[in-house]
Order: sequence, then structure tokens, then C-alpha cells
Amino acid sequence: MSKKRAAVSLSNLSPELLKIFKERYPHGYQDFVFKVEKPNGDFFHAVTLETEDAIYLVKVPVKIDTKIKDEDEEKDFFGSLTDDTIGTEGDEFPDDISDEEPAEEMADE
Repeated sequence: MSKKRAAVSLSNLSPELLKIFKERYPHGYQDFVFKVEKPNGDFFHAVTLETEDAIYLVKVPVKIDTKIKDEDEEKDFFGSLTDDTIGTEGDEFPDDISDEEPAEEMADE
């Protein structure tokens, strides 16, 4: 006997199916999402949910990150990538302290 197959939106799952869904994906479904293309060229993202009598394609919302990760990290670390304020003439540095005696090192006791 073959199982019934159906597509359903996550927001339209019955309470019973939602409970099974949460048991199946206790830490989220992000690693199980796949893209389903329709014949007309449209698509949706889904995960599978199998019960004793049916296999469901559960349509899930997906947020696509379109930013370039490396560029964002550089912006956070260095400020804006186009910011040319590093090393301007207004920078102040301490006077040369090389004439002072070096600090004493602590001996291991």
C-alpha cells in the first residue's frame, strides 16, 4: 500500500502534524530545506514530513542572505571599506620614549 502524498504550508499544519514536525526537527529545519520548482517556473522551499499514512512536502519560509559575508566582516572590523581616515595628519602619537630605561622583568620565584 502506497502512502498518500500532499503539499501543505507550515502555517496550515494541523496541531497533530505540527507536533510531529517539531519532533522531527527539534533544532530547526534549516539543514533539511530544498527547493521545489513548479512547472510554470515558480518555486518554493520545503522539507519532508513522513507519517504512518502520508508523506508531506511542508512549504517553509526561507530568508535568503544576499550579502557577501567576507565584505561585511571587513566592514565590521575596519569600519567602512571606503573610509580613508586611517593615518590622517591629525593623528597624535606619544613622544619617543626610547631614552627611558626598560622596565624590570620579574624573575620567576
